[in-house]
Parts: sequence; C-alpha cells; structure tokens
Amino acid sequence: MTTIQLSAPSIDPAEVAYFEGLAHRWWDPNGPFWPLHRLNELRSGYLRERLSGAFGLDPEAERPLEGLSLLDIGCGGGILSESMARLGARVTGIDVAAKNLRVAGLHAGWSGLDIAYRHAAVEDLAAAGESFDVVLNMEVVEHVEGLPNFLAACARLVRPGGLTAVATINRTPLAFLVAILGAEYVLGWLPKGTHHYRKLVKPAEVLSGLGPGFDLRHQTGVRVNPFNRSLHFSRFMGVNYMLLLQKAAG
Repeated sequence: MTTIQLSAPSIDPAEVAYFEGLAHRWWDPNGPFWPLHRLNELRSGYLRERLSGAFGLDPEAERPLEGLSLLDIGCGGGILSESMARLGARVTGIDVAAKNLRVAGLHAGWSGLDIAYRHAAVEDLAAAGESFDVVLNMEVVEHVEGLPNFLAACARLVRPGGLTAVATINRTPLAFLVAILGAEYVLGWLPKGTHHYRKLVKPAEVLSGLGPGFDLRHQTGVRVNPFNRSLHFSRFMGVNYMLLLQKAAG
C-alpha cells in the first residue's frame, strides 16, 4: 500500500500518530485494544439484529446482511469490518492511519475475507458521491476535529433509506471519571491519552450534526462490569452509548 498524506479537516494528526503507534497490537485480545474485542462481541450482535430488522432480513440466517453495502469508518485493524463481512455484508473499511490498514488487509487475507480497505477520509468519499446502505461510525467521532462538518460528510454517505450507527462516549462528568480517569489512569484498561474530555460527544450533537434527514430508530447505553470486564446493554447513556438512525427515503 502506498502511503499518502491525507489532509481532510476532520483529521487530527496527533490522533493518527497515536493509533499508528499501536497498529501492531490490533489483533492481540489481551493487548491495548482488548476493550474493542469485548465490545465487538456485543455490538456485532446488536448490528446483526437491528440491521436485519430494518431491512426486512432474517437475523437467524447464516449471512443475514448478504447484499448490503457497508462502510466502516475508522476501521482500524479491521475488528468490526471482519465481523460484518462474516455476516454477509459487502464491506469497505476506511482509515486515515495507513499502518492500521496494512494490519487489517493482512488479517483479512489470513481469514479468507474479501474486504475493500482504503486509505481515505470521509470527506474524500462524500466528494466523490459515494453512498452505502449502512455507515458505521463506531468509536470514531470522539477522535476527530470539526465534528459538525465530519458528521455532515458522513450523512452524505448514507443512501436514502439507509442506516447509520454511531457509538461513542458521552461528554459528562461521570464519563470523565469512568472512561478516562478510571479506565486509563486507575485500571490501565486503555493507554493514557486514548480519550480527551473536550472531544467526547453528546447524543444531541450527533443528531444535530447528521441533520434533520435522519430518524432515530434505536438508542442504548453500554455499561462495563469492572470485576470481570464484561459489557452489557443499559438504559443509562451517561457514559457509553450507541445510536441507530435511518435516513429519509425521499
């Protein structure tokens, strides 16, 4: 893969450098990305059920997302992209960190999965007029600059009638205590500096950024059991949450 320096306004060079420095650890379930591996088990089941229901597909089928085009924004090493590909979706994964994509491509090859990984920013795809049935924005929005413009570009990538899912951390005092101070500095579950409080995103900011053309189909909080590191859905959205939205068909 030829490395090209991307310059979209949503890209934070410090964030790119941070995740490129960890690229070789993406697929280590006991390494710095272990929370994503645990979270992936939860969110993959959620997406299987919710996307199948929204598109009138059978969630019990072996490949329930067969035929759907899906964009995984900020795909990293490909953890979620591979799960979606196994469910039958035609997956495109993009990331602004080239090293992540090299890891993702190698692992997909070892796994026998056909995933289109691209070194690109959402602005690039939006400018080219591309669109997808499903756009995933999972644990990404808290790492970008210029959130409203980033979300506006993401909104353009969802085809009319398509869906987008956003998962992130709420900007609340409790989230700071739990997700930053607790997870990074006390428990050491994440490397220090993974998250910055000013970049955390409230649900209303996601809805505003995507614009009035989207209807909220479902929302849920996610809680972590600190004793066994298990994750569960919750009605409380003050720390981690997921939103599923559908774009108007007109």
